[in-house]
Amino acid sequence: MLVVNPKATTTSERSRDVLIRALRSAVDLRVEFTRRRGHAVKLVREAALHGVDVVVTLGGDGTVNEAVNGLMAALPELSPLGGATPAERLPALAVVPGGSTNVFARAIGLPKDWIEGTGVILEGLRGGRFRTIGLGRADDRYFTFCAGFGLDAAVIRRVERARSRGRVSTSALYLRSTFGEYLATDRRHPAISIERPAETAVDELSTVIIQNTTPWTYLGDRPVSPNPDASFDLGLDLLGVRQLAVASATRTVTQILSSRTNPHGRHVVQLHDVHEFTLLASRPEAFQVDGDYLGEREKVRFTSVARALRVIC
Repeated sequence: MLVVNPKATTTSERSRDVLIRALRSAVDLRVEFTRRRGHAVKLVREAALHGVDVVVTLGGDGTVNEAVNGLMAALPELSPLGGATPAERLPALAVVPGGSTNVFARAIGLPKDWIEGTGVILEGLRGGRFRTIGLGRADDRYFTFCAGFGLDAAVIRRVERARSRGRVSTSALYLRSTFGEYLATDRRHPAISIERPAETAVDELSTVIIQNTTPWTYLGDRPVSPNPDASFDLGLDLLGVRQLAVASATRTVTQILSSRTNPHGRHVVQLHDVHEFTLLASRPEAFQVDGDYLGEREKVRFTSVARALRVIC
C-alpha cells in the first residue's frame, strides 16, 4: 500500500503519477491519500490488519511517524507468532522522501531525491532487502528518530505557527525561530528533571533532546547531532542542557554543530543507550516527536522498543 501526503513539498502531481506507475510495475499496489493530520495512522492500521506486506509513504517525517504509529497500533490485534519479534509480525515500511528535511529517510541511507529514493526502494523490494530498527516511545506515541522537551520543542511550535501563516520551512526559518524562542524562554529557572529506575534524578534542566538514531536533524545538507552515538540498534540517547545563559548556550550550540566533538561541560548532561526514563517539569513544557509539536506536558515517560520495525533500505 502507498500512503501519499498530497501536501508533500518536493513532489508534483505528475511526479506522484510517475511514482505510482513505477511501484505498480513491481507490486500489487493500493494508493491512499491522507486528508487530515492523523489520517495516516488509521489508514496504515487498517492495512496492517488486512494483511498487506509493505506500507510505502510519500511525504515528510510527519507522514512517516503517523505510518509507524498505525503499524504499532495494529500489533495487539495481530495473531501472535511463537517467538516472533514485533517487526516480524508487522508489514515492512518503505519511505519515499517527499518533505522538506526527510530526516528519517536520510538516516536509513536513502537519497534525498525522491526519484533516486524510489529506485532504491524498488531494488529493495525485488531483493527482499531490509533492516530491522528499534523505535522510541513517548507515553503512547512512537517516534523514529527524535523527541524533544523544552526549548527544542518550543522552536518547532514557533516554526509550525509560521508555516500556518504561509511561511516556507527552511533552515533560515528554523534558525530565526530558535533565536526568537531563546529570547522568550525563562532561562533563569530550569524546570525539567530526568528520572530513571534505580538512578539519582538529574534536575534543573532547561531542555532535553532525545535521539533514537543520528542525526537529530539537518541544516540544509549538514547533519546536526547532539547525540552522535545514538543508534537504531541501541536504546535512547539524551542531551540535557542545564542553563541557557548566553556564554554556555553558545558554547553548547557550537559543540553540537561541530563534527569533531561531543557536547560537554558542566551545563551539559548526556546519557547513552537508555531504555527507560521519565521527564518531569515543574511547569508545562513544549513537547515534540519526529518534528511534530504535540502540545505542552508536565510529564512524559519514554521507553526504547527493540527490533520493532522492518524498513526497506
